[in-house]
Amino acid sequence: MRGGRRVFPLLLLALLRGLCHGREPAPGAVTCGSVLKLLNTRHSVRLHSHEVKYGSGDGQQSVTGVEASDDANSYWRIRGKSEGSCQRGTPVRCGQAIRLTHVNTGKNLHTHHFPSPLSNNQEVSAFGDDGEGDDLDIWTVQCSGTYWEREDAVRFRHVGTEVFLSITGEQYGHPIRGQREVHGMAAANHHNYWKAMEGVFIKPSADPARHDEL
Repeated sequence: MRGGRRVFPLLLLALLRGLCHGREPAPGAVTCGSVLKLLNTRHSVRLHSHEVKYGSGDGQQSVTGVEASDDANSYWRIRGKSEGSCQRGTPVRCGQAIRLTHVNTGKNLHTHHFPSPLSNNQEVSAFGDDGEGDDLDIWTVQCSGTYWEREDAVRFRHVGTEVFLSITGEQYGHPIRGQREVHGMAAANHHNYWKAMEGVFIKPSADPARHDEL
């Protein structure tokens, strides 16, 4: 019995550890440091930016939606609200504040109180240098579970102005003919659902060097 008494606490501890591991995210969770493309599920275009500035508003770098799946200007890196708040390989929780940094230009997804060029909603732009911008670069991930899973359609709500990252279908002419306007909308609706697509996903692992390329 004495031996059994000693074993029981060890078994209980092992069970509790197993339960804790059971709450860990599935391998399909989107993680900090991952580089990915985001597809608007309503309009089937990917979030995109490039070195073309708006001719209105604050004249910042434009953000659009493109149909092509192989455009290198559609990659965005998942980063924390501040340095150190989103460690590489850590799963992104629903409700977590993040920044989306455009890989090719180093600017952050941004919005502010300027009207968007085509729909007169709120302008969405890319802002900052080498991943550093300001407080208007911060968005929260809205999803239904504990973590942002790759298969989920999620919303991005802007912390500073409370709009949702959206597309409603308006198309630009020259010099970005056919690309869709991306803007902020006050209402949550079917125009502001996004899904993780192609990219390099850092696995939720103790080893940050491991990753899963898709």
